Order: sequence, then C-alpha cells, then structure tokens
Amino acid sequence: MATENPESKRKAGGGKLARSETVTVRLDPKLRYLAELAALKQRRTVSSFIEWAIEDSLSRVYLQEGYGNGLSTSVADVAAKLWDVDDADRFAKLALTFPELLTHDEQKRWKLIRENGFLWKGKYSRTDDTWVWQVEENSLCFDRLRACWDDFCNVARGEALWDTLPTWPKNRPAPSTGAKSNFDDMPDEHPF
Repeated sequence: MATENPESKRKAGGGKLARSETVTVRLDPKLRYLAELAALKQRRTVSSFIEWAIEDSLSRVYLQEGYGNGLSTSVADVAAKLWDVDDADRFAKLALTFPELLTHDEQKRWKLIRENGFLWKGKYSRTDDTWVWQVEENSLCFDRLRACWDDFCNVARGEALWDTLPTWPKNRPAPSTGAKSNFDDMPDEHPF
C-alpha cells in the first residue's frame, strides 16, 4: 500500500488566505450590500474587495500634514519604511518616525527602550565617562532589541520586574592594567 506524501497535497483555492490575517468587521446592512455590489463588479469576493479598498485608501490617509509647504505624508508613502515582519523592528520604526501615534502602553514600552543603553550605539562621555547615545534609527541595535523584546513588553505591561531588562556598564570600565594603550581615548560604539 502506497502512502501519500502530505507535502505533495496542495490546498485548493484561498492561496492568499494562508498569508493573510483575519479581521472581523461590522458593516451596516446598506454598506454590506453596496460592498457586495462593488465586489461583484470587480469580480472579487467581499473580503478581497475590502482588502483592496483599504489598500487603495492608504494614499489618502495622512500621518503628517504638510501645513504651508504642501508636503504631506500618507500611510502609503511610508509603508515600506515602517513595515517589517518582525514585531520589535516594526514597533521601533514607528516609534522613531511617528511617536505621536503610539498608544499609552506603547509609550511606556518605548520609554523603557529609549532609556536602555544596552540597545543603542553610543560612546562614553569625555567629561564624566558615562555611556551616552542618540535615539535615532541608525543608533538602535535591532538585533539586541529583538533578543529581549518580550522582556520589554512584559515590563511595560507590569508582568515582569525591571531587573529582567538588560543592563550595560553605565560608566567607562577602569583599565585592567596600569599601561595606557593608544585606544583608551577612542570612543566606543558599544560599552560591552
């Protein structure tokens, strides 16, 4: 008796469904009826029509109004810059670009991230030897954020203690020997 390889089976239809997320939407009866008519006209399912309509509208929803200069930024304009398959990267990109769009809980998480020197490239200050960094995209160590993302989320929600967050040497470590090298006065990008 031959057994069939489960990987060789193909699911019929719904090709995009496997890659999509399900969202429940309430529509009043009139809007539902009109959406069905529009979907019929475009030879789409209602779900496909709604997805298309949302995507089509992204160029008309502005995240930043261009008062005076006429330069406005729509969701469609920044979609490629803000989207990432990784939750941590996506969150950081939004927070760095449009912090005003963060919810209160997201603002708490972003504050924890902004204030954690482990996540940022920087250098030790020449005046007091403390680790300093700029909060900007090219300074964020995305790999470190991804590695401890769950910890930041849990602390921000109050489900974990602050001591679960990563630490870093806040002051320049003292040289291990009395000999001074030519590299002692060079700024470090990472304190560790």
